[in-house]
Amino acid sequence: MTGVCGCCGALRPRYKRLVDNIFPEDPEDGLVKANMEKLTFYALSAPEKLDRIGAYLSERLSRDVARHRYGYVCIAMEALDQLLMACHCQSINLFVESFLKMVRKLLESDKPSLQILGTNSFVKFANIEEDTPSYHRSYDFFVSRFSEMCHSSYEDPDIRTKIRMAGIKGLQGVVRKTVNDELQANIWDPQHMDKIVPSLLFNLQSGERTESRSPSPLQASEKEKESPVELTERCFRELLGRAAYGNIKNAVTPVLMHLDNHSLWEGKTFAVRCFKIIMYSIQSQHSHLVIQQLLGHLDANSKNSATVRAGIVEVLLEAAAIAASGSVGPTVLEVFNTLLRQLRLSVDYELTGSYEGSTNIGTKIIKAHEERQLQEAVIRTIGSFANTLPTYQRSEVMLFIMGKIPVPGVHPALSSTGSGPEGTRMIQVMLLKSLVQVTAGFQTTNMLTALPSSFLEPLLSFSLTEDPEIRLLVLQILLSLIDRHDNTPKFSNISIISDISVLKLKVDKCSRQDNLFMKKHGQQLYRHIYLGCKEQSSGRQHYETLFALLGLLSVELANEEVVVDLIRLALALQDLALSPPVPAFCQHIHEVIEVRQKESPYLLPEDVFIDNPKLPSSLEKVDGGVLFLQSKITEVLGGSGYNTERLATPYVPQYTDEDRLSKRKSIGETISLQVEVESRNSPEKEERTPAEEITFETLKNAIVDSVGMEEQERERRRQVVEKFQKAPFEEIAAHCGARATLLQSKLNQIFEITIRPPPSPSGTISSGYGQTQSRSVPIYEMKFPDLCVY
Repeated sequence: MTGVCGCCGALRPRYKRLVDNIFPEDPEDGLVKANMEKLTFYALSAPEKLDRIGAYLSERLSRDVARHRYGYVCIAMEALDQLLMACHCQSINLFVESFLKMVRKLLESDKPSLQILGTNSFVKFANIEEDTPSYHRSYDFFVSRFSEMCHSSYEDPDIRTKIRMAGIKGLQGVVRKTVNDELQANIWDPQHMDKIVPSLLFNLQSGERTESRSPSPLQASEKEKESPVELTERCFRELLGRAAYGNIKNAVTPVLMHLDNHSLWEGKTFAVRCFKIIMYSIQSQHSHLVIQQLLGHLDANSKNSATVRAGIVEVLLEAAAIAASGSVGPTVLEVFNTLLRQLRLSVDYELTGSYEGSTNIGTKIIKAHEERQLQEAVIRTIGSFANTLPTYQRSEVMLFIMGKIPVPGVHPALSSTGSGPEGTRMIQVMLLKSLVQVTAGFQTTNMLTALPSSFLEPLLSFSLTEDPEIRLLVLQILLSLIDRHDNTPKFSNISIISDISVLKLKVDKCSRQDNLFMKKHGQQLYRHIYLGCKEQSSGRQHYETLFALLGLLSVELANEEVVVDLIRLALALQDLALSPPVPAFCQHIHEVIEVRQKESPYLLPEDVFIDNPKLPSSLEKVDGGVLFLQSKITEVLGGSGYNTERLATPYVPQYTDEDRLSKRKSIGETISLQVEVESRNSPEKEERTPAEEITFETLKNAIVDSVGMEEQERERRRQVVEKFQKAPFEEIAAHCGARATLLQSKLNQIFEITIRPPPSPSGTISSGYGQTQSRSVPIYEMKFPDLCVY
């Protein structure tokens, strides 16, 4: 019987006998190395047998797995690994199919040891560069299985860590094997990236939680090699480093989705870490693609909670700091437009307390302090982006932001919708704070081109507002724009210095462009500095900033003419400080206020501007003691050197063209103006009076009678207004009809003068009734008086 078996064994194919000989009787003895060398030599000598060797090894491995003979399984995988490393021929593709089939068999097993064994073999295979391409190989199973291993929840923490690390290594192997092989399935497709990237982020996040427990130094050194965090980060960096221009979006989108699904924006720390890895790993010329995706994601979450939006903005801030100069991309203004839009929305949310038009998150409570934190984060991000731009682009951004600042009456469409004047003010403050960030460190050699009138004039106009916070922001912006040598900190300490050389100021000779700038805008700057010093609501910070501004002007932009103007300005400020109010005038005001407090409290603002003021039916019985007297004011001001002649002339407002655009208080006021114009243009005044000789007596009489004439004029106006307020409607309608008839008659006269038949050759025109008319003269032949020609 033994002889028969030996005879049958001799008839078996040689490759099978060689394969069988590598397995010892006891699997603990390991692979028989001498027989393995024979098998390897045979495979190299007869490469056409390689696929059969692989198929037979696969058959034995499957049988051993089913019989739980795991020792022989390990020997079979070791033999496969050695054959893969040794053989590089055209027939290896069929052998690889058998190899991957065996790896798949191990990965499908429930035994962690077999899963790890299969992963290690796959990683070795992934590092082999094949000489021949494969057209039909698929790695979809391995991506799914390795991703699943990355999320292992095995009970034993040590085994769980090993399984997760095996999964990470497997994904790394898949990426290495497929990323540069155009014949393989595209690993950058969303179906693969949506599995690979979240698996890596899950382990990166799990590693953060493990590290936060602060193990002892001994434990840390023991666990350092086993921790999956470093392996995960290295794999993630390798994946991103291999991403081409068209693959960045597919690689970053799963990161955004993972942070959304696990609410990781609110913590900020992990999200910032992820995008730091991304920004440092991808090629620098692709940085703007990541920033654009973050901006789009910020817009998509514009109605999410403030903490989520703040987390995205913080990530943008870090990404902009890492990005190289110019990496914001071609749409620079779109970046700032998105951030400014988020700033405006945040202000609206804070003031209105709701997300306008939202249905899915309308029940969320908007917290004002969270919105303010978001606003500050957006402002810092705007400054971070601006720091990456060259000077000319930063100037464009400054103009762009200035154009977004709402100015009541000028840019009403830009005001905050639904939040009223307070919203407009808050947006003004936020955008000016953004300008402070953008202008920080701004340096230019040509002030005229960097600070055009379209930017400087609106900026200076905000320095005259009543809001002290806005005025201070404008001053800070001016400091940043004028300071080109970092001299501002040296003016922060206001003190008397006998030798200014101790300040170590950096001073350059004033250039021609600086001289032109001061020649064009110097007087504007002086005027706004002077008016800023006069503001009663200005505080210590305002005056410190104004002091620094004057110092910077004298250092940065001062030529001989500017120095003289600055001295004149300083003297004017001194005079402004020395001009006290007139004591007698102030005393009269206090006396009237005291009398009103005792006798007529309803004439005081605190008793009038209340919900239910107690006002008399009329003010006819008001005593003269509670009124400000013109005679008394004339006396006290005249004694202080004031010219009081004009106090005797009652003030009458002069109507201008702007009044046509303003709203009238009543129809009677409008009609009175119409009647006044009509009375001036009535036919009774058409007759010309002969020229009157003007003498000294005439001028004297005109001055003496001017007061009486003004009294008569006021009385006439009062009667006209009263007539149109109290007269019946029929009388007013008849008057308006008469005006229309008068206008038509005037138009007819004008048409008769200007519209005439063309002249005849004889110089006269024969009418149909035999009458003759004089020839009309063309306009270009008319003789005009010299005073009418200029």
